Amino acid sequence: MPRYLVTGGAGYVGSHAVLALRERGDEVVVLDDLSQGHRAAVPDDVTLVVANLANAEAVEATLAGWRFDGVLHFAALSLVGESMRDPLRYIAENVTNTMSLARAAVRAGVDRFVLSSTAALFGCPERLPIDEDATLDPVSAYGASKLMAEQGLDWAYRAHGLRSASLRYFNAAGADPAGRSGEDHDPETHLIPNAINAALGLGPPLNVFGTDYDTPDGTAIRDYVHVTDLADAHLRVLDRLSEVTTCRYNVGSGVGYSVMDVVAAVERVSGRTLPCVACPRRPGDPPALVASNSRLRRETGWQPRHGSLDEIVRTAYAWRSSNPNGFRGASARRSAATPADRVLTTA
Repeated sequence: MPRYLVTGGAGYVGSHAVLALRERGDEVVVLDDLSQGHRAAVPDDVTLVVANLANAEAVEATLAGWRFDGVLHFAALSLVGESMRDPLRYIAENVTNTMSLARAAVRAGVDRFVLSSTAALFGCPERLPIDEDATLDPVSAYGASKLMAEQGLDWAYRAHGLRSASLRYFNAAGADPAGRSGEDHDPETHLIPNAINAALGLGPPLNVFGTDYDTPDGTAIRDYVHVTDLADAHLRVLDRLSEVTTCRYNVGSGVGYSVMDVVAAVERVSGRTLPCVACPRRPGDPPALVASNSRLRRETGWQPRHGSLDEIVRTAYAWRSSNPNGFRGASARRSAATPADRVLTTA
């Protein structure tokens, strides 16, 4: 049975990738420091190593303790605004720790590495939809840190034969259709969960940043990809690394929706009026970001199975309605009482 190490597997996208791996019968070990992730997001039959990637000894020991067929790396900092206030922290977390993990993988004889990357590499693109040949010009320290990580992995192949895939995804959204995992950030910065929280009365009115863009309704347009489809893309590129040495893919639905489109979808799904507050634009926010997913479709056979905005919102709304306190609530996915032999804590 193949076995994979998933860093950040207690977080939002990582936990959905863990579910996808387990569904196809793969064995999984999660490494997460739980600073952003949740123990209850890790299935009871998955071993959780509680450790920070900056702890090189713990990372080395984890990779040496099992035979892994690949690494899926989700653990990272991802807030654009925060990255501009503290860029050196983002370089350390997203670049230094990724290279340390790659080094440990090489030493353990692991030859496949999938990086959770970002569309922030493209900055303000000159054309839409954005394909993999678009100019890489990040305008935030977060985007720059992910670009550096991708470049470091290129060198890891040249020097050590570590095959790597980078998935540059746009806006992950939605929740596991079976209700086993969902989005639970603190603070929450993503549009769809904040809109749902506002509709449910679990948060303040939704701030709409910018109503004067050159778009049909004046609000910014973004590409939303269902998190389950995103997890499927990770598995497909992981398998593709058996055939190729390095690959880079943009992952999105290929369809753009405005902020007001999202508001309307939340109102349709919830049957509630969503309170909104018009706010000035945020610096650096482009009017529209939409992915071209044609390369991913062509080379891996991937296609979004949950592509409509209403379906994305419906799964997110169902999870949040059932778990108003997120993974901290008693009604979260299932008992958080993971068997003791499945949790390993490393100082």
